[in-house]
Amino acid sequence: MKKIFITGGAGYVGSRLVEDLILNNYAVTIYDTLYYGKDHLNYLSDKIEIIKGDIRDIDLLSNSLNNHDIFIHLACISNDASFILNEKLSKTVNLDAFEPMVIAAKKKGIKRFIYASTSSVYGVSKEKNVRENHPLVPLTLYNKFKGECEPLLFKHTDKDFVGVVFRPATVCGYSTRQRLDLSVNILTNFAVNKNKIMVFGGDQMRPNLHILDYIRAVKILMEKESDLIRNEIFNVGYQNLSIKQIANLVKKVTEKEYTGKDIAIEYEKTDDNRSYHINSDKINEMLGFVPKHTIEEAIIELCNAFKGDKLPNSFEDDNYFNVKKMKNLNIS
Repeated sequence: MKKIFITGGAGYVGSRLVEDLILNNYAVTIYDTLYYGKDHLNYLSDKIEIIKGDIRDIDLLSNSLNNHDIFIHLACISNDASFILNEKLSKTVNLDAFEPMVIAAKKKGIKRFIYASTSSVYGVSKEKNVRENHPLVPLTLYNKFKGECEPLLFKHTDKDFVGVVFRPATVCGYSTRQRLDLSVNILTNFAVNKNKIMVFGGDQMRPNLHILDYIRAVKILMEKESDLIRNEIFNVGYQNLSIKQIANLVKKVTEKEYTGKDIAIEYEKTDDNRSYHINSDKINEMLGFVPKHTIEEAIIELCNAFKGDKLPNSFEDDNYFNVKKMKNLNIS
């Protein structure tokens, strides 16, 4: 049984990834600040180890790494808007803590380090298919720092310490630690609970990825032979749609699955001009990964979660919104 160490394992993607790994007989340690709590992981509490810790606390992190095989790094101050927060906080977490963490993992005998970067490192691009060798044109400090970490990992890799980077598209779908500040999830929340969809801009192109396909991609990076992934970077996305197209899809699916009545779409201007269309052929050609889950499935998942009262107070509870939560906690 391989033992997996996951920073940010109590987060939106991390929580659902951990559940999947447990079901597949992996031993899992979560290392997380637990800003959003851990009650959503209670159903797994007898099967996982949870360490409350900050990745900037390199001594605690290092001492927690004994006897682990694979390190999956998800923890960060996530999404571009988070940088309206404390810039120092974002830099220390998303950049400064990264290389010491890689060095600690290598010293502790970790065999494989998997780094979740982001497809937003591409910023704005008019190319129809943005591949992994496309120049990084960061528009925010978030995607700037995420991109700067990538070569810091490869700086320390060798035949016994394998590093790989993946750049996921914007994730959508349900998790026990739900986020409602991501494009598909935002629009579905509005459609279900406000009977209208607010679209900011609309023409920006965004790649999307169902949370279950994110998990499948991580597992492939865990399980493939080292020579196939060593020092590689992989885009991981599926449907590239404009925000306007996503809104129309949310309207169609939600009207059918939830409301049964017409949902209005309203448009407003925005300063968020990130727009890019990623190509994910490389991970398909090299590793055989093909996405299976659609945006429509994510919307249906969310509609079912709302029907089942799994997402109460979906506009008021700050646990669904990273920036609001971080502001209220006044983390430094």
